[in-house]
Amino acid sequence: MNTRRSTVPTGEIILYAFMTIVSLLCIIPFVIILSSSMTRETDILMHGYNIFPKNFDFTAYRFLFQRMDVVLTGYKVTSLVTIIGTVASLIISAMIAYPISLRRLKYRRFISGYVLMTLLFNGGMVPWYIINVKYLHLHNNLWALILPSLVNGFNIFLMRNYFSSIPEEMHESAKIDGASEVRTLLSIIVPLSVPVFASVGLFIGLAYWNDWWLGLMLIDKTELQPLQLMLRTIVSNVDYLANSSVLSTGTDQMVPRESVKMAATIVTIGPIIFLYPFLQRYFVKGLMMGAVKG
Repeated sequence: MNTRRSTVPTGEIILYAFMTIVSLLCIIPFVIILSSSMTRETDILMHGYNIFPKNFDFTAYRFLFQRMDVVLTGYKVTSLVTIIGTVASLIISAMIAYPISLRRLKYRRFISGYVLMTLLFNGGMVPWYIINVKYLHLHNNLWALILPSLVNGFNIFLMRNYFSSIPEEMHESAKIDGASEVRTLLSIIVPLSVPVFASVGLFIGLAYWNDWWLGLMLIDKTELQPLQLMLRTIVSNVDYLANSSVLSTGTDQMVPRESVKMAATIVTIGPIIFLYPFLQRYFVKGLMMGAVKG
């Protein structure tokens, strides 16, 4: 009696082993940062960064949360800016990318060249600041954290390329049924382009969440400063205290310079990291749709 034994191909085993090693290499730095944020400053200076802390110490988090209301305000401002900026940027980018993806648009090459020019050239910091503050009045308001980064040429080209991959017959079918360009975009193109919207939305959301430059240049009010700028200020203050002789009178009173930096990283990366599991299913769905359309 012959029995068939199911065997796993050697190549597949090697691939899984390789991906496991790569995944561990990606996780280890995050674990080291988390461990260092809970490690005593003297241990970091003596033994360096380790995966497992030798002595648990939460002094770094106490430094960060001495003014909890300020940190929560930063979270509120950054969350609001990220949500509004991401949604608005996706809408505007799609409204630009869709027309230039159509071959029948008369001046599509000129518009594409104009978008490309924004990636290659810029006017410099001083003209940028004058235009934003003097002419657009983007100073000490939430729009100052949203509008300057609202449109990015790279994201537009990503969306344009994806829209161009959708068969032209779908556009013609919608036109025969009497659908306008707006109706075609909303009813046909957008549902088929969920993967690119998820990918570009992730890029935009990360850019808004991690941005501190706009807050530094255009915001003076503390209650409007984004989270990243607030934590940057806290880390700078800790560095100043560490370099001075005010608190550095003994090892037990040493200012936790390195551990505060690690704790600030953990505080900022926490919420945004939860976006990945939700967007991952759209990536998988996009691959499945592409395979079916094949």
